[in-house]
Parts: sequence; structure tokens; C-alpha cells
Amino acid sequence: MDHTKAGYIEGTVSIIVNTVLFVLKIWVSIITGSIALAADAWHTLSDSLSSIVVVIAAKLGSRKADKEHPFGHGRWEQIASIFIAFILGLIAFGFFQTSIIQFTGKEKVEYGTMAIIVTAVSIVVKELLAQYAFYIGRKAGNSSVKADGWHHRSDALSSVVVLAGILFAKQFWWIDSVLGVAIALMLFYAAIVILREAITKILGEQPSLKLIDEITNEIKKNYNDDLNIHHFHMHNYISHKELTFHIRLKKDLTIGEGHEIATEIEKIIMNKFDMTATIHVEPL
Repeated sequence: MDHTKAGYIEGTVSIIVNTVLFVLKIWVSIITGSIALAADAWHTLSDSLSSIVVVIAAKLGSRKADKEHPFGHGRWEQIASIFIAFILGLIAFGFFQTSIIQFTGKEKVEYGTMAIIVTAVSIVVKELLAQYAFYIGRKAGNSSVKADGWHHRSDALSSVVVLAGILFAKQFWWIDSVLGVAIALMLFYAAIVILREAITKILGEQPSLKLIDEITNEIKKNYNDDLNIHHFHMHNYISHKELTFHIRLKKDLTIGEGHEIATEIEKIIMNKFDMTATIHVEPL
């Protein structure tokens, strides 16, 4: 699937579904006066906000390379992921603070049947959205779409916690406050996971062992000699990937022959893996 199109499709579906769920949840939270349900509702709305960011990032990231940005604009996706993590962190802090205030005031919340129905529907819908985002993100290799999937997943989990709390609300007066804290901690965790992945890609990452094995095996199909391929480095610009590594060739080869071998390997990598490779030649 096209990288940019994936962001548009997933983001648009997410915005529509999350806005509908937010309206339902906030309505029920107003009726019951529940902080946990209100937190869950705003968590859902934050999904819509993050999805808007995903769509914008997909648009910015699709711009072609220019003089100022010779490797393209794909890293807008990481910037979008960091922004999503920031939104989650702010929301988490707000509801953590409110839940503590409610607990110290010993406020009790009365839930109803409608709260159970809306929460149960939210769990199913949000998990389906999460699976959809993960699928699209993997297929297109779009990290901001995957981040949006984590946001959906965390919302589904927070709704599971809320539903459990609703079922035990009569036995424990403090359940709503505790649920608010639990949801806030889930949001903090999701923010950390998203932030860590985005920062790792921006700082630079080591190619996976699987990718190194695939590249090595592909080269061996074309060259019988052991080229002693090593020292892999990858610079991931999302829409453009730069790969560098070293090979060892026989000492009696001319500079022209060594250059020809390196160029052929670079072409293989571009055709098979869609990466621009730069190869450093060493004497065996």
C-alpha cells in the first residue's frame, strides 16, 4: 500500500469513528458524573486529534526531496508521533490529578445500564480500529499510523478497566477515582512507547538481523566469493532509506573492477529492497 495513502485512509476512518464514540461517552459521563468515563471520552477524542496529525504528517511527508531536504520529508512522521505522545502525556496528567482530588473528597459515582452498553461497544470498536491501524501501518511501513494504532489500543484497554469498575461500583465507593488513575497510567505508558520508537528512528537505528541476512543472501546469489560483508549502518528517512556497509575484495582486482562489483551490489539492493546503498571496499 502507498505510504501516504495509508496515512490518509487510516486517519480519516479514525477521526469519524472516534468523534462518534466521544459524543456517546461524554454524554454518559455527564449523566453519571463519572471522571473515569470523562477521561475515557477525552482519551477517545485525543485519538481524533492524533489522527488529524497523522493525516497532516502524511501530506507533509509525501513532499519530494528538495535542495534543503535532499533525503525527503518522511521524518515528519516521527515528529507527528512525538506530538501524539505529548498529547497523551498532557491528558494523562490532567486525569491523574482530577482522580486524586475526587478520591480525597470521597466522592461516589452511580453508573447505569447505558454506561455499560456504551463502554462495551467502545471496547469492541476501538480494538477493531487498533488492529486496522496496525495492519495498515505494517503493510505501508508507516510509523505514525502504528502510533495511532497504539492510541486506539490504549483506549480499548482503558474502556475495559472502566467496564470492570462499573460492574463493581456498588461495592467500592472509590472505584471511579482509582479507575481514573489507572487510565492515566495507561496513557503515560502509551506515550512512552510511542515517544521511544520515534526518537530511536530520528537518532538512527541499527538494521535488523533479519534485514542483514536477507541482503547478505541476495548478494551471495550473484557472487560466489565470500565478500565478508560487515559494518552495516542505516539512515531511515521513512520515504528514503540510506544503507552503508563494507565488503572485502581480492587485492589483485583493479580499482575499476572493485567499483564495478560495488555498483552492481548497490543496484541489487535498490531493486530488491528499495534502499540506496553506499559500499566501502576493503582489501581481503
